[in-house]
Amino acid sequence: MNPTRRRLPVAVAAFAVGGLLTACGTSGSKASGPATLTYWGWDQGQAAAVKSFNASHKDVQIKYTKITDATAPQQLTNAFKAGNAPCLMQSTAEYVTTYVSQGMLADISKWIAPHKAQFNAGAYAGTLVQDKVYGVATSSSPAFTIYRTDVFKKYGLKPPATWDDVIAAGKTLKAHGIKITNYAGEDPSTLETLAMQAGAHWYGIDGDKWKVNFQDPATLKAAAVIQQIIDDNLNSSLSFSDYAAVQRNYDTGGTVTRQISTWQMAGMVKNFTKSLGQWALAPWPTFNGEAPRTPAGTNKSGGLNVVTSQCKDRAQAAQAALWLSTDPGAVKIMADPATGDGLMPAVADASPFIDNALPKTLLGDSYDASKKVVTDSFPLVATDWTFGPDWTAMYTEMATGWAKVMTKQQKVTDLLAHMQQWTVNDLKSRGISVEG
Repeated sequence: MNPTRRRLPVAVAAFAVGGLLTACGTSGSKASGPATLTYWGWDQGQAAAVKSFNASHKDVQIKYTKITDATAPQQLTNAFKAGNAPCLMQSTAEYVTTYVSQGMLADISKWIAPHKAQFNAGAYAGTLVQDKVYGVATSSSPAFTIYRTDVFKKYGLKPPATWDDVIAAGKTLKAHGIKITNYAGEDPSTLETLAMQAGAHWYGIDGDKWKVNFQDPATLKAAAVIQQIIDDNLNSSLSFSDYAAVQRNYDTGGTVTRQISTWQMAGMVKNFTKSLGQWALAPWPTFNGEAPRTPAGTNKSGGLNVVTSQCKDRAQAAQAALWLSTDPGAVKIMADPATGDGLMPAVADASPFIDNALPKTLLGDSYDASKKVVTDSFPLVATDWTFGPDWTAMYTEMATGWAKVMTKQQKVTDLLAHMQQWTVNDLKSRGISVEG
């Protein structure tokens, strides 16, 4: 589902005695006089937003350095070890727990928690670890299905409202040589996102221990959907390593639905030549009998700026991050695909930014109806998902097993059983208290 996932090895330190997470570092006392905050990030538009901040603030200035997203975790680790970590750094939701466990982030709850109402609930949840705030959300994660209207009309299909509908439509389309979706063999985010939606909790905290559960009923429900799609050969399996081929397949009608967020549509517009105007949005499919719910923010759609524990001006850094995420001018810069990355902002009411995020050339006559789908999706984002302290290593291991699932060497349930034992053993090997 997600063609830009990044999984890099980030070492995780053992937890401190008497607590699951440690946030050691300098006290971060407020400096008198002007403060200069170093800020590392990679999104288009950040330099312009920083310039706007500096022009409107005299006592605090931001010194921005553009880095590469793929190397960001290791760069922060190296800088922290050297004692020169930036005050502010861009991150994504799945890394926060790992960073906190290493003592690299500052608890900024007292400055940010009072502003909770200014943010989309799903985006805000991605900044929390054990109910403490460790970042300021920068983007939200509306999620929905995009589908080929001409193909669905040709074969008398309605946009799938449930996962059972997805499977049924897939079987109809299979008879005509068309796939309902694409599962890249290297990317298990499909399993992650469906488990999130179903209400799974792969990681949780119980007292002074981590709990691991890859085999709860919610995860097994998600696994059953995926397994049927694979068993019935309803999916294509083009690798995201050749993303141009993936895009061509959608453009030519070889595969006709995706579960995506707003930022992925810009790439479709850029790469499509045959199907522009023949796509529409529909709500993310539900599990039968369940209320609508979409996955929590991950990767690009779970963006935030964190304050490191080596920052001596934490109050100013937290307030600067808050400004970058809520100032109307800065938000507009980042939300517009022409000046920023086209990500939906994390603010509570992002409706003013939907017009710029949705490409009319892609959606054609379905634009107005699709706009409502996006608006309706904002309050449906899961807010109870926890990323574990070894998430990066776990996900890398899961990707290896996912490849075997895609080639039918094992079932999804086999992969989940392996991940259960592997993750428990991995946490124990790191000196982390765990049950599962």
